[in-house]
Amino acid sequence: MLDKKQFPLALVMIQPPAMPGSYLNQGESFDSISAYVMKEAEMIVEMGFDGFILQNMHDGPIAQQARCETTAFMSVLAERLKQTYPDKVLGILVNWDGVSSLAVAAAAHADFVRVEHLYTGVSVDLGGFMFGQCAEILALKKRLQSEVPIYADVQEVNANYVCPSPKPQAARSIVKSAYADGVFMSGKTTEESLALIEETRRLLPDTPIFLGGGATGDNIFELLKYYDGVSVATWIKNGDMRNPIDPQRAKQFLEACKKAKQWRETHGKGAKI
Repeated sequence: MLDKKQFPLALVMIQPPAMPGSYLNQGESFDSISAYVMKEAEMIVEMGFDGFILQNMHDGPIAQQARCETTAFMSVLAERLKQTYPDKVLGILVNWDGVSSLAVAAAAHADFVRVEHLYTGVSVDLGGFMFGQCAEILALKKRLQSEVPIYADVQEVNANYVCPSPKPQAARSIVKSAYADGVFMSGKTTEESLALIEETRRLLPDTPIFLGGGATGDNIFELLKYYDGVSVATWIKNGDMRNPIDPQRAKQFLEACKKAKQWRETHGKGAKI
């Protein structure tokens, strides 16, 4: 479970190599992939980040329903992360299956689930149409009597949505009508992300809102004044999610996050932009 007293949270995406069962796996064993994940997690913790989101980003091609072996492997990785770093925040994102994500999170006692594609609505991807999973996710949550929070992306910037509403209104619907516990959202520029959080905060004053993308060492101080958390990958890996973490970039990013947290302690959450 997430503690709002920790906000804003600085999280790093852990994105292991393609796992067995994926078309893109070239014979790498699960044991070596697990070692990669734990080594990256150790670096993230030593640097001082608040935690991580585990995502099978490099499996492909991506379908909306995860394969059974993917769910199994992600559960093992999540359990190892939580057992090794119980005090760090752990989020789960199984591409692109929110139902599988919740199953993994519940099994591993993770702190939240991120549903990136799709919690509500309809989008068109390489595999065709993808449909909102909110009903199925909440049905599983009820069956499991799970308290794992569901954080849903609001029209993720790289997806092609059918008949999208304006993002602030979509965020409100996701929380008020589809019962998400929080949202991830971002614009294509820093200015758009700031405009979105300003309008959305008026509609959802008490809902956790995390920045879904576009964070850099140069803009994160300004953004985390208003967003409650961030998940970063590309920028601290020099523009390619397959690269290792660059310690200098990570340090710059984390220092800006800490500066934003200090700013919020002085000015209070919800200060006007």
